[in-house]
Amino acid sequence: MKLVSWNVNGLRACVNKGFLSYVEQTDADIVCVQETKLQEGQISLALDESYRQYWNYAVKKGYSGTAVFSRIEPLSVRYGIEENEEPEGRIITLEFEDFYLVTVYTPNAKRDLSRLEYRLEWEDRFRSYLLQLDAQKPVIACGDLNVAHQEIDLKNAKGNHGNSGFTAEERGKMTELLDAGFLDTFRHLYPDRTDVYSWWSNMPGVRARNVGWRIDYFIASARIAPNIVSADIDCEILGSDHCPVRLEVDLSRENG
Repeated sequence: MKLVSWNVNGLRACVNKGFLSYVEQTDADIVCVQETKLQEGQISLALDESYRQYWNYAVKKGYSGTAVFSRIEPLSVRYGIEENEEPEGRIITLEFEDFYLVTVYTPNAKRDLSRLEYRLEWEDRFRSYLLQLDAQKPVIACGDLNVAHQEIDLKNAKGNHGNSGFTAEERGKMTELLDAGFLDTFRHLYPDRTDVYSWWSNMPGVRARNVGWRIDYFIASARIAPNIVSADIDCEILGSDHCPVRLEVDLSRENG
């Protein structure tokens, strides 16, 4: 099973920059997007008709929002962590026979860290939610988690210590999540790989020089580690300030 996650930073703009061609090329079973930045009725997405579409719109126009396009029909779909509690459209959960899929757009602490306290509280609720799901069946969670976990996950670690997305508090919450029984699928396969990022600032020349951050992830229940076939980052794909990340799993494999 092939899965894709991409923070498109405005889906309508990304469609004009090759989004549909990329989806066709990857031939994924499930495509998750974050920062759709649109409201219901503002786009008619010409996806292959085999994809079922699930949308979580933010109340605020032109802000946040998530979507999942799945060729596999889910048993159930849930929007937000708790019913009607997520006005920013940040989470969609699809339940399948063998696992839960969660796409997420984690709140940004903001440059001045004015939203850091909210972010940390949100992280605790999100981790608790994933653990509730994981108690029932394995979880695959993907999206823009807005944190570079380790120094290896950004180009200029020394100069960014304490900055939004690389504070000790945010990195600590990621550590807590992984310690709770989950794994970073890319680092699981490539623990020492450097210079592979998923987001670059829009400042001139930054992407060309690959001065980036790895803040987009596929996180999975640790017990399905033997089922991971591949985990990739499509750094060369343009269309957003983020690039897509991919995961392939074979859940038919016997774990032991």
